[in-house]
Amino acid sequence: MALEEVVVVDVENNNANNNEVIIEQNKGKKLSLPKKLRRYDSLEMERFTTTSDTHASKGPSMSVILALAFQSLGVVYGDIGTSPLYVYQSIFTNGIKHNDDILGALSLIFYTITLLPVVKYVFIVLQANDNGQGGTFALYSLLCRNAKVGLIPNQQLEDAEVSNYKLVLPNNREKIALWLKSMLESSHFLKLVLLMATMLGTSMVIGDGVLTPCISVLSAVGGIKEAAPRISNDMIVLISVAILVCLFMFQRFGTDKVGYTFAPIMCIWFTFIGGIGLYNFIKYDPTVIKAINPKYILDYFTRNKKDAWISLGGVVLCITGTEALFADVGHFTIRSIQISMCSVTYPALILAYMGQSSFLRKHNDLVRETFYKSIPDPLYWPMFVIAIMAAIIASQAMITGTFSIIQQSLSLGCFPRVRIVHTSAKYAGQVYIPEVNYFLMIACIAVTVGFKTTANIGNAYGIAVVFVMTLTSSFLVLLMIIIWKTHILLVLSYVIIIGFVEIVYLSSVLYKFDQGGYLPLAFAALLMFIMYVWNDVYRRKYYYELDHKISPQKLQDIVADSNVSRISGLALFYSELVQGIPPIFKHYVENVPALHSVLVFVAIKSLPISKVPMEERFLFKQVQPKALNVFRCVVRYGYTDVRNEQEPFEKLLVERLKEFIAGEFLVSYQEILDGKTEENLNVNNEVQEVIGEERLQEAIEKEIEAVEVASRAGIVHLIGENEVIASKGANIGKRLLIDYSYNFLTKNLRQSDKIFYIPHKRMVKVGMTYEL
Repeated sequence: MALEEVVVVDVENNNANNNEVIIEQNKGKKLSLPKKLRRYDSLEMERFTTTSDTHASKGPSMSVILALAFQSLGVVYGDIGTSPLYVYQSIFTNGIKHNDDILGALSLIFYTITLLPVVKYVFIVLQANDNGQGGTFALYSLLCRNAKVGLIPNQQLEDAEVSNYKLVLPNNREKIALWLKSMLESSHFLKLVLLMATMLGTSMVIGDGVLTPCISVLSAVGGIKEAAPRISNDMIVLISVAILVCLFMFQRFGTDKVGYTFAPIMCIWFTFIGGIGLYNFIKYDPTVIKAINPKYILDYFTRNKKDAWISLGGVVLCITGTEALFADVGHFTIRSIQISMCSVTYPALILAYMGQSSFLRKHNDLVRETFYKSIPDPLYWPMFVIAIMAAIIASQAMITGTFSIIQQSLSLGCFPRVRIVHTSAKYAGQVYIPEVNYFLMIACIAVTVGFKTTANIGNAYGIAVVFVMTLTSSFLVLLMIIIWKTHILLVLSYVIIIGFVEIVYLSSVLYKFDQGGYLPLAFAALLMFIMYVWNDVYRRKYYYELDHKISPQKLQDIVADSNVSRISGLALFYSELVQGIPPIFKHYVENVPALHSVLVFVAIKSLPISKVPMEERFLFKQVQPKALNVFRCVVRYGYTDVRNEQEPFEKLLVERLKEFIAGEFLVSYQEILDGKTEENLNVNNEVQEVIGEERLQEAIEKEIEAVEVASRAGIVHLIGENEVIASKGANIGKRLLIDYSYNFLTKNLRQSDKIFYIPHKRMVKVGMTYEL
């Protein structure tokens, strides 16, 4: 066999400088070896990775940023952009009692939009992105990387060397940061609280994905009564349901061109609502500009007291979809979202609400139809059509966001197995999940038919919005202290100002719990129960495998057993266990006493980062003695990486394995040249028999030839299918959790082979029962 490719292997030394080993198949050339090579040992794995230098990019040009800012209009702002459809009718549910109450409401809207979406999210929260990815899950991932708060003990020293993993650790002088970090790491209860808070945030955003289509479409379609008053509410509901069904049916086609497709529509929408708002402002009452004075907020509360506090549940609807600013940052850039928000969305919304306020100052009795009544007659039908389209866009953005969040949750073992379909070869973050899509469609139809009016849905909507914002603030404060090492006075200022506003809004929306507010909480409770059951048993299984893993000596005995025959081929044995050989392997050999000539134990591992570069994905270790041809491999993915669908996984693994073997051989040879003994090196005889660099390449080719021959003979995928049951003597709670809840989910969801796209003709399932 000839070594056709150039193999480059980096070996790290203590000074963090990389030494390159280059093997070239050029006649007449000698191998060039570095003076020093060394192994790097972690807790249980001798690591030899194939990596490449990672160079920081200069960032996108201004033209690219402006193009992304334009695209973001069609993806990020659909929800918050359509809020003028229903905000005023949600604030004044019992009508306007005093004309100056309109100024108080406008002042509340102005400062709410300015303080939360602009100040908090655009200029603060966006800075807390995880390598460009946003959302509650990204915040939790940052905490997991900087402090040991994860509940699965699969951390490795090698993980910190992934180029996207690096963080600035707290300075030792920052006592508060170190104290808080230590407290989180030492408390299992606090780790569980952080995980549950992440699940809650995820559940609330999914709930947002259900409620946004309902309230947006229902509000937009309701405008038809302006032109056809005889249309009943039931007919409006049926039309809304028909639109929702069509919306969800088209999800399978993906959102590859959603930005350029929807951005022009949203530009027209923002131009219309801003222009109409300016027209109404000038025509009816320009004096509403004085609402910038916060004094009108105090006057509003003085006049209305409890009713003013209750009305905050309607005010908060003016910032629906704000979390999308953060959750969708991975599709764009921070600067592009800042530009689009500050130059287009924010001015248009302020003008729209000022125009509606001016109109209401002259027409107090039209508060229930504020949006459509304030439109000049010639623009009614164009505005109606654009409103329907904008409502669909708002729904599309939250549905897509729901898919992305569930994809992220899967990587922590926090969500049952579902199929992830990547709808775009160009944008990895655009995904479609069939099961979740149908679930959302049924939930949306049920909510629309059940509630029928935007007022009741608004009560539920507000709770989902404020809950997610409050959780984001809680995580952000932890990041400020532990990672950013922000001055404590600035942290306190954030808590006092932003935190106080959000707590007040939260108390208001919870007041309407019995008027529809229970819906997102019940929905979140159901989702959290499913996520908790899955994650809890997932952790129990991991600890079971960790406690019953096969020792290296036992593995050698199994493989070297004369009763176990070796057959040609390469076997990939999948497991979630990172630190050793899973117990199911012994169960397999006892029932099938035959092993392939090359055996690789593959652990699919999710790192708490958004992406793992392809060249840094594989970690290998060879199980001693080398003659057994048994390897361990950890395949690392970020939570937005594509798994096995659009990448030649088998080919990549075999190529990386060959590079690892060549590099490992060279390390052993170099250590022999340095005078180290076989006892310390534990290398095979072939390495020691190599004399001179001339024979080194032949020895490496012979080692790699075994892998080549095995892969040509056939690659077999061995999948462990573990059935779990509660151990004997377990209490009723544990039996309900494992025997009923978890097993119900496993029986009704996809199997692992369908998740990782393993070819059925070369797949063997190995079953084993774990008593947890």
